[in-house]
Amino acid sequence: MDLISNVKGIVLDLDGTLLNSQKEVSKRNLQAIRECYRNGITVIFATARPPRSVKAFLPQELQDMAAFVYYNGALIIDNTSEYKQHYPIESAITDEIFEYVITHHSDACLSIESEDTWYSNKTLDYSKAMNAIVNPVVVSLDELKEIKASKLLITQYPYYEKLHKQFEHKVNTVCTDSGTLIQIMAKGVSKKLAIMDLCVESQISMSSIMAFGDDWNDLDLFQACGFPVAMENAISELKEIAHFVTKSNDEDGVAEVLEKLIRTVSVG
Repeated sequence: MDLISNVKGIVLDLDGTLLNSQKEVSKRNLQAIRECYRNGITVIFATARPPRSVKAFLPQELQDMAAFVYYNGALIIDNTSEYKQHYPIESAITDEIFEYVITHHSDACLSIESEDTWYSNKTLDYSKAMNAIVNPVVVSLDELKEIKASKLLITQYPYYEKLHKQFEHKVNTVCTDSGTLIQIMAKGVSKKLAIMDLCVESQISMSSIMAFGDDWNDLDLFQACGFPVAMENAISELKEIAHFVTKSNDEDGVAEVLEKLIRTVSVG
C-alpha cells in the first residue's frame, strides 16, 4: 500500500462496489468518501447506470461533491464545474446491430438509454432483471432505431461472443450481470477514456487515480489507473490485476481502503 500517498482522485463504481446488496451507501462508506473530499481528493463515480438512478441511490451530499461517468463513459457530467461530454452511437450503427440481433434471436429484448431517458421495443418489467427504478418508454422498433443512443442494452440474447466479434470494429461492448446483460457504447467509449477526460480537466494524472470495481466494465480502467482496487465479490479477472483486493460491497470494502488513504493524506 506504499503508493497510496500518491492518490489524488478516487473512482467509485456503484453496483457491487459502493452500493451494498440493498442498493444503499453505508454510513461508514459515506463518511470515508466525505473525509477524502475534505482532504482535497477528487471524487468520481463511474457507472453503467443513467443519471436518474444514480440520483435515487446516492445521498445529495455525494452528488454535489463529485464528477459522474454514466453509461460506462458515454455521458460525463462534472457537478463541481460546467464540464459535460456526450458520446452517442450513430443511428446507422444502432440499426445494423438491432437487425443483426433480431435476425439471430427474435426474442431478444432491445432497449436504448438516451441522456437519461430509457426506451424499449417491448413492454416488460425490468425492475428485477436490471435493478431498474422505472420501466422504459415503449416505442416501435423503427422509432427505437432513430434515437440518439447513449447506450444500447440487450437482454435475453445468448450469442454475445458472436455479436461482440461482428461489431467490435464499430462499437464497444461489455457483458455484465453474470452474462445476462449486453451493454453497447460508441467506439472509443469506456470508463477508462471518460476518466482520462476528467483527469485532463482536473489536471491530475491517471497514475494518481485509485479505482474501485467489481465487473467487466471496470477492466480497462483497472489496466490504466495507478491504484486499482477489486472488491472481494469482483470477477476473478479484476482481482488478478488489482493492487489490492478489499472486502465485499456488503462489508464496507470501499471504506476499508479509503480510511487507510485518509490516514496517509492526513499524516502527509
